[in-house]
Formats: sequence, structure tokens, C-alpha cells
Amino acid sequence: MAEPVYEGKRLDVVSSIVLGCTVALLITASMARSQSPYIGQESREIKALSPQEISDYLSGKGMGLAKAAELNGYSGPAHVLELAAQLELTSEQKTKTEALFETMQARAIMLGKELVQEERALDRLFASRTVSSETLENVLARIGRLQGQVRRVHLDAHLKQTALLTSAQIDKYDRLRGYGMTQEQETHQPRQH
Repeated sequence: MAEPVYEGKRLDVVSSIVLGCTVALLITASMARSQSPYIGQESREIKALSPQEISDYLSGKGMGLAKAAELNGYSGPAHVLELAAQLELTSEQKTKTEALFETMQARAIMLGKELVQEERALDRLFASRTVSSETLENVLARIGRLQGQVRRVHLDAHLKQTALLTSAQIDKYDRLRGYGMTQEQETHQPRQH
């Protein structure tokens, strides 16, 4: 008769341990859900932009802003220059592409600097607690305009670049960049960046 009582106490101990672990897991999961994905970003110079984004804007990088062009068969000047030998660019094509790239980059840098300044101004408005609906509307209008202008610079460069290439070069560019390939084909061809 002592045996069943022991089994009952053992079941009570196991049940208590399982219940305790379950409660601990639920509390931990609840705490994890309530933490912000922005942890650590409160110390950024400009809260809305990462250091990498600031650097990219200030150096005129594309940042994926021209994907609508790039992924629809409109080659970009930076990558065309990287692939100049494989694309067998003529000296005239190369010269025009270099000029297009320099113009695009200079304009993107100028606009990128303005955009970073406006993001900094927005951050300061909130940090100083001097933001109002009116100032917010004004600074956001400037930021939106600049974002559109930066993107347009990159998209326009793709448009102009494609006009400089033959259709065979455009097809080769797409292949070299890995576009339109199946997963199996991609594993057998080196990726170009």
C-alpha cells in the first residue's frame, strides 16, 4: 500500500515542476514580446537612419533604390562599369557610362547630404520637444521630396544606361548579374556583385 502513495507524490512533484517551467516560459515569452525591436537605436546620431544608411546617402550609393529598373532589364552604370570587359563595351560606351555614373553619383551625393540634414532636423525637433504638427508636416514634406529625388537620380541613370547598350549586352548583363535564372542554374554560375 505504501507504493501507490509514493507514486502519487512523485506525480505531484513532476506536475509541479512541469507547471513551474511552463509558467516561467510564458513569462519569458511575454517579456520578449514587449521589448522593442529598436533597442540600442536610441543612441544613434539620427534615430531614423543607421550609420550605414547615413554613409550610403553621403556617398551616393544606390541602396536598392533602383530595383524597379534593375530587376526589369534596365542596367545600372555602376555594375555596367564593373562588367565592362565581359560586356565588351566600346570605348565610346565606356566613356559615356563613366560620365553617366559620375553625374548620377554627384547628384545623389548632393541630395543625400540634404536628406541626412533634414533627417537630423527631424530628430532634433523631437529630441528638443519643439515639434508641432506644422513643423512636422514641413520637414516630412522636404524629406519625402528628397527621398523621391534621390531615387529618381538612380532610376534615371538606369534608364539612360540602358539606352547606351545593345540588346545583346543587356541580356548578357542580366545573365552575369544572375537574373532570370533557376535555382539550379545559379548554383553552377558564379555570382557577380
